[in-house]
Amino acid sequence: MTIVRKSRFSEFLLTHNNLDKYGFEAWVFYSGMLFNDLYKWWGDGGVRQRPHEGLDICFYQDTAGNIHRLNEKIKIPAIYDGEIVRIGDDFLGKSVYVSHNIYNDDGNKLHTIYGHTNPYPGINMGRILNEGDILATIAETDKKETTIFPHVHISVVWLPESFPKERLDWETICTSQEVVLYNPLACMDCKYRNLHC
Repeated sequence: MTIVRKSRFSEFLLTHNNLDKYGFEAWVFYSGMLFNDLYKWWGDGGVRQRPHEGLDICFYQDTAGNIHRLNEKIKIPAIYDGEIVRIGDDFLGKSVYVSHNIYNDDGNKLHTIYGHTNPYPGINMGRILNEGDILATIAETDKKETTIFPHVHISVVWLPESFPKERLDWETICTSQEVVLYNPLACMDCKYRNLHC
């Protein structure tokens, strides 16, 4: 089994956004926000069409026990060094697809996807990123016909190097047998709590 080095993504997310001003304790995930969860965490809930293909980061807890919510000003850092290979629409904003020079035992290449974002100026296909570089902010949701809070969705996938980048979209990620989904929390060095509601 391939073991991926833990990224400092959480540390960068905190420092770039000054989220530790309240004394950050842990990220908070409710039912439906974690990888492979079967239920929706927004609106009236209910069952997803397919298991959750990633991780939704929206809430965190401070050392006093208070829960805080992320907003559309939050800057999103890259998880690893990599290259932007695609930017496409999703139902809340844009998704940024980044390819990394990390391979699994089958020779497939690691890609991270940052969904529901508003890419920074200059964030275009072919752009090289260092771990921790800001690539986007969270997309606004108050003008959309949805009851979902602003959040960043992160998916981590293994793809054959020959996989056509123009085919990268959410339908392909969810249905293609060439795509192997990977738990994003396995890539992050972070404290978190899973709250069931």
